[in-house]
Amino acid sequence: MIAQATLSDVREFWDEASCGEALLLAKETDAGYAAQSAERYRLEPYIVDFANWAEMSGKQVLEIGVGLGSDHEQFARAGADLTGIDLTPRAIEHSRRRLALAGLSSDLKVGNAEALPFADGSFDHVYSWGVLHHSPDTPKAIAEAMRVLRSGGTFAIMIYNKWSLVGLMLWARYGLARGRPLTSLKAIYARHLESPGTKAYTHSEALAMIAPFADHVAIRAELTHGDLLSSGAGQRHQGRILDLARRVWPRGLLKRFAANNGLFLLISGQRI
Repeated sequence: MIAQATLSDVREFWDEASCGEALLLAKETDAGYAAQSAERYRLEPYIVDFANWAEMSGKQVLEIGVGLGSDHEQFARAGADLTGIDLTPRAIEHSRRRLALAGLSSDLKVGNAEALPFADGSFDHVYSWGVLHHSPDTPKAIAEAMRVLRSGGTFAIMIYNKWSLVGLMLWARYGLARGRPLTSLKAIYARHLESPGTKAYTHSEALAMIAPFADHVAIRAELTHGDLLSSGAGQRHQGRILDLARRVWPRGLLKRFAANNGLFLLISGQRI
């Protein structure tokens, strides 16, 4: 049985270090944040088109889960009327500091994605990258994102893909290699990928959460540097076997035949 992670569990995990902080942020300076952003977009170049910063000038934009603030800074530079929310004070402090260093601003606040402190239809665009699958009640968090988006507004949300190479590798290590081959992917993600209770969804499950609120929904998977073992793995997953796998991993074949098995599900569309 999988123990249900609480909001406090998730907050405690991410308040120790925001996503990418331990691996990518060397210094909390303007140069340090710039270097972190540069490496983020080198590893995940598809963010640029998905976030669509260039089209956000003058629009009321909400980012749910600002993390270290890389994407938030780009929205601010593009001239968005910007609001950001995060479960952890640590992330808000990072984002506020980096924006101040760059001479930019946003209405930043600590808050819960499952109970957004905004009126219905407050925003033209809602953006969330790799956040809502950490919420204890992801469908509720998605419904909240749709609630605060005005009719005709757009959204861009990334959540994790159940049938990913990352999931398979975690299952091989924490299920198969431990003599527990029947361990479900649900349990694997909840126990071994980032914060307690992390979830991943199939295309159809993701669509079912979004479809009641939206038109013109587009969903695609992206192979990540984690799926391709083309970067340092998260701090929870190190060892000789992983080092060996990085040297022999068939990246070319995976890009050709496993394109739909990336960890990231990119979901975009328009509010009804």
